[in-house]
Amino acid sequence: MNLKETRAAIISSIWQAVAQSKVDLTAIPVEEQERLISKIADQVLLAVDDLLEDDTIPEPISETATTLESPNNGIVENVIWQGRPLLSLVEHYTLTNERIKIVRGMIGRNVENFELVRIQDIDLKQGIGERMLGVGDIEIRGSDISNPSVNLRNIRQPEEVYEFLRKAWLEARKRHGLQFREYM
Repeated sequence: MNLKETRAAIISSIWQAVAQSKVDLTAIPVEEQERLISKIADQVLLAVDDLLEDDTIPEPISETATTLESPNNGIVENVIWQGRPLLSLVEHYTLTNERIKIVRGMIGRNVENFELVRIQDIDLKQGIGERMLGVGDIEIRGSDISNPSVNLRNIRQPEEVYEFLRKAWLEARKRHGLQFREYM
C-alpha cells in the first residue's frame, strides 16, 4: 500500500470511529470537519512512522560522523545521510561521498549501489499530501546501464536530503576530474 492509499485508509478509519462514537459534529461546518480529520490522519501517520523508527538508522547526520571502509581497496567513505521511506521497515538508504546504497528486504536482502559520478540528473518531487507530511521523492537518473534510475521515495526532509545529494554529487565529480558540458 502506498502513502496515498495508507492515508486514505486512516481517514476512513477515523470517520468510522467518529460515526461509532455518536458524537454530534453538526455544529462544525463540513469543511472544518474534513480539515480536522485530515490533520488527525497526518499526525497518526507521523506517529506510526516514529514508532517504526529504527535507532540504528538516524536522520541526516554530519559528513564526518560515520565512515565506511572497504577492506579490499582501502577506500574510506564518509556517510553523509541515512534514512528510510516513511512507514517502511524493509528499505534503507545511505548516502556517502562516493555512492548511494539502497538496502531492501527484511529476511532476504537486496543491496543496490549507485555511484555518484554516474549521476546525470536529480529531481525532487512532492505532491500536496507529501508536502503536508514533510516527505517527498528524489528521482536520480544516471548512466548506469543496469539501473538507469533510482527513486528515493517518501523520505523526510526531502529538500535537505536533495541538497546533501547535490553537493556530494558535485564533489564526487570534482574528485574524479569530471566536468559538465552542455551543447547548444
